[in-house]
Amino acid sequence: MSAETPERHQVVEELRVRSTRANVVELEGHHRGEKMTLGQRIWYGVLWWVSTTIARGYFRAKVYGKENVPTAGAFVISPIHRSNLDTPLIPLITRRRMRYMGKESLWKSRFWAWFFSMAGGFPVARATADREALRACIEVIERGEPLVMFPEGTRQSGPAVAEMFDGPAYVACKQQVPILPIGLGGTEAAMPKGRKLPPPRRLVIVVGRPIFPPAPTKGGRTSRKAVKELTDRLREEIQELFDEAQAKAGTPNVR
Repeated sequence: MSAETPERHQVVEELRVRSTRANVVELEGHHRGEKMTLGQRIWYGVLWWVSTTIARGYFRAKVYGKENVPTAGAFVISPIHRSNLDTPLIPLITRRRMRYMGKESLWKSRFWAWFFSMAGGFPVARATADREALRACIEVIERGEPLVMFPEGTRQSGPAVAEMFDGPAYVACKQQVPILPIGLGGTEAAMPKGRKLPPPRRLVIVVGRPIFPPAPTKGGRTSRKAVKELTDRLREEIQELFDEAQAKAGTPNVR
């Protein structure tokens, strides 16, 4: 963990105030995407084994394009989001430890705050410009860790990729790391909103080739136009991968 600075101390205090108002339970290593503790890393390994075992055994999940996943260095993982099955399915693409942005409401009880933190998560205030969460994303990337950011923000429904946030493109441009687009097939059919127990439907992951951000200007900055263009390209890639994954899962998109 980086040394405490006056600026960092101020941010932490602001987060504590915000968390108190939101009734968010504070645990070490979840507000800022800090380096996970040894205990959290051990539990992450256990959870990785459980989730991948269930995915392969119960859902007969298959991964296509696994060779596109970087084996070293930081990158942003950007999947389609249609179901609560999406997050536990992502670990199938790599054994590397990943970090996740999650909606702040998941941290409102001590048990779930502990659970999602040891699973690699940290909270974000949805439908807001959560600068603290973006700073956490930057810290994760600077440590060389893969970061999962769902560009649609929250779960959507239907065959078309919804309007996307610029967060993944912004982080990729600022840190000059690639974005890995991902299509997930069968997850909404297996567990749409409102369903508690999913049937053993086949699930498919299709990993696209990494998308590299444009080089920054001489001043070291990337224009808003460049970020927007990267978001548009990411949306097109995710739509193609989503269509492919749905077809392979036997639940083809119809538009």
